[in-house]
Amino acid sequence: MSTPANNGPKSAFNTFNLVAGAILLVGLVLTVLRFTQGIGPVTNLDDNNPWGLWIGFDLLCGVALAAGGYTTSAACYIFGLKRFHSAVRPAILTAFLGYALVVFALQYDLGRPWRLPYPIFVSQGTTSLLFEVGLCVMLYLTVLFVEFTPAMFEWLGWKKIRKVVVKLTLVLTIFGVVLSTLHQSSLGALYTIAPSKLHPLWYSTYMPLYFFVSSIAAGMSMVIFEGSMSHKKLHRMMDEEYLKHHDGVVFGFGKAAALVLFGYFFIKMMGVAYDNNWHYLVSGYGLLFLTEMLGFVALPCFLYGVGVRDRNLSLIKKASIITVLGIVFNRFNVSMVAFNYHLPSSERYFPSMMEIGISVFIVTLGVVIFRFITTRMPIFFEHPDYKGDH
Repeated sequence: MSTPANNGPKSAFNTFNLVAGAILLVGLVLTVLRFTQGIGPVTNLDDNNPWGLWIGFDLLCGVALAAGGYTTSAACYIFGLKRFHSAVRPAILTAFLGYALVVFALQYDLGRPWRLPYPIFVSQGTTSLLFEVGLCVMLYLTVLFVEFTPAMFEWLGWKKIRKVVVKLTLVLTIFGVVLSTLHQSSLGALYTIAPSKLHPLWYSTYMPLYFFVSSIAAGMSMVIFEGSMSHKKLHRMMDEEYLKHHDGVVFGFGKAAALVLFGYFFIKMMGVAYDNNWHYLVSGYGLLFLTEMLGFVALPCFLYGVGVRDRNLSLIKKASIITVLGIVFNRFNVSMVAFNYHLPSSERYFPSMMEIGISVFIVTLGVVIFRFITTRMPIFFEHPDYKGDH
């Protein structure tokens, strides 16, 4: 079995650490600027565009791509598909870090971190969708942390408390699926209150359903993508059991993702038909919409199907990358490109370099923490003291 003790990085001054260190250093400088100079000097946000890249990418994309946590644990513990068990811990860790960084990134928009608990514990807006999203994210982040702790307790040698948490696995999984269903759909519902601002090809009263279904495809694709990347870069940390099930997880999730993407394509086109928006397809925004639907939904759906049929691992991994990019493309279209579409180009929003820099900083921070944990804790391998005890 591989362990961190005998397979860790040989030197702290490797290419990854140097590049990541430079990005984190620049990110810290931008963070100081944001919290000392205010939101104006570092962003291109204005009254027409109060939500920009930090909401469109860091929050909307981050939450969708972190959906692998609840999809994987539901498949394993609720539907009894134990062949996906080896993927649970990496998926839970990815989801936990994803949600934690969503909350972290939100501070750049809010600007006053000490006020974060205020809407939940001091002045609740119980009729607000934002309150529901905030409450669900807070609870789900707590659930993800508890689900992650067995790996941490095994690393620390805390056997008794680990045993207690493991007994809660099924309850935590059910709780996580309920919370995810609520807040993934609520993020889509947020945009139903702006029918005059969002282009009709993206606006629909079914947006909560669109966001929820697309998050399932995003989560499965992210598990495949993240597993493939880890397989290359962190292969030394994987034991035989993980490696034995790796291909099966990819084929199983590839098959499920193909079905979900097919369903997503169908309900999206049903939405266009229901609102009779066919004429908008013959326009610039129509071309953008067709690019999203055909290039980032229908194409990966087809590739997933062919990949599973032909047992072509490489094709499935390519489909997962296209799907992940497609989710980012869709969330960008909803939150920025097709939002305020009626404004003249001079008043349209485009993120500043400092906004982009802070988003890169947050993603890099997530990768560094993921790498730190997976090279120390039993994420890709079973701890020798708990073999088969899952």
